[in-house]
Amino acid sequence: MSADALVGRRIVVSAGPTFEDIDPVRFLGNRSSGKMGFAIAVAAARRGAEVVLVAGPVALPTPPGLQRIDVRSAAQMHAAVRAALPADAYIGAAAVADFAPAEVAGGKIKKQADGEGLTLQLVRTRDVLAEVARHPRRPVLVVGFAAETDNVESHARGKLGKKNLDLICANRVGLAGSGFESDDNALVVYGKDFERALGPAPKTELAEALLDIVVARLSTGDASAPARDQS
Repeated sequence: MSADALVGRRIVVSAGPTFEDIDPVRFLGNRSSGKMGFAIAVAAARRGAEVVLVAGPVALPTPPGLQRIDVRSAAQMHAAVRAALPADAYIGAAAVADFAPAEVAGGKIKKQADGEGLTLQLVRTRDVLAEVARHPRRPVLVVGFAAETDNVESHARGKLGKKNLDLICANRVGLAGSGFESDDNALVVYGKDFERALGPAPKTELAEALLDIVVARLSTGDASAPARDQS
């Protein structure tokens, strides 16, 4: 694949978790490290793309040659991704929280003397991926990720159709040596009439393989077209 295959293209990538505050010292979060999204952003920049990386709270240095926007919450990620449009492609590798506390306490919530538990009311967050896919300035290519613990293919294909995505990258989480927090992973990329397994491999290699598919689709100008085999 040409090193300048994405010159003139604008790619928006989201990576990492979101943290949804409960009070000034507690939050709801997840185990996403951001490694996959950062690897994708690096691979896109290496191929000449103008890359905007919207990063949740992660402990990763900023890669050279791209613009990084740091956010904390799902609401902040939603706003930052929308502000980064228009783009040729959006790759939503972030693990955005589906729910957030309805209210954030102004002070630390104290334990009750009688030992009673705490009940939190949660509300749905904005669906960043689905909203980008139906945005008036929708990117040519919208790519999602689905981290699942069971029925991986059916859940991933369901999200692909429901959210009007062009591609979705599915992986099973909870397995030793892959998924969240690991340097390695294995993905299956689904599209309409398209399926390709990638890995197991380091996330840096998976990012390059995924970018091969992205480049092929952008070069045809048809996100629904089958990607050319790069093997």
